[in-house]
Amino acid sequence: MTGFTLMSPDLEPDALMPASFEFNGFGCTGDNQSPALRWRGAPQGTKSYAVTCYDPDAPTGSGWWHWCVVNIPAGTTELPRNAGAEGDANLPRGAGHVRIDYGVKAWGGPCPPPGDQPHRYVFTVHALGTERLDLPPDATAALAGFMINANTLARATFTARYGRPAR
Repeated sequence: MTGFTLMSPDLEPDALMPASFEFNGFGCTGDNQSPALRWRGAPQGTKSYAVTCYDPDAPTGSGWWHWCVVNIPAGTTELPRNAGAEGDANLPRGAGHVRIDYGVKAWGGPCPPPGDQPHRYVFTVHALGTERLDLPPDATAALAGFMINANTLARATFTARYGRPAR
């Protein structure tokens, strides 16, 4: 579907992310706040949404999940800045975080190795044909990703970049 779009008032597609979104830990010192996201044009039949952020350039052999939110109600068209705070308090009612690769159920900002070329951070909103994904409480983002993709009607995405200077 060509009309389904995702944007952020905080990030420009293909541009460098501000340091405020950087993780706070592992040598990174950012504010670790998730950016605001807005979407429109979801297909007919959308019953819920999921939002993910993934770094395919992480030196893990399998990338790095930075954010995974599921069961976002169908009437929702945006997430505010810092919706990724731990505890789900800044998410729409019924939505919840899935454990990401930092081991938390929250946003985990970028923290690429110093001196790497800027990594890509792929933000995606998935329009789902189900009201809820039935995931175990300890589900990983990879498991959630499997269930998200199995129920996706359409997706909208953009990529931002982030790098840290060599020490």
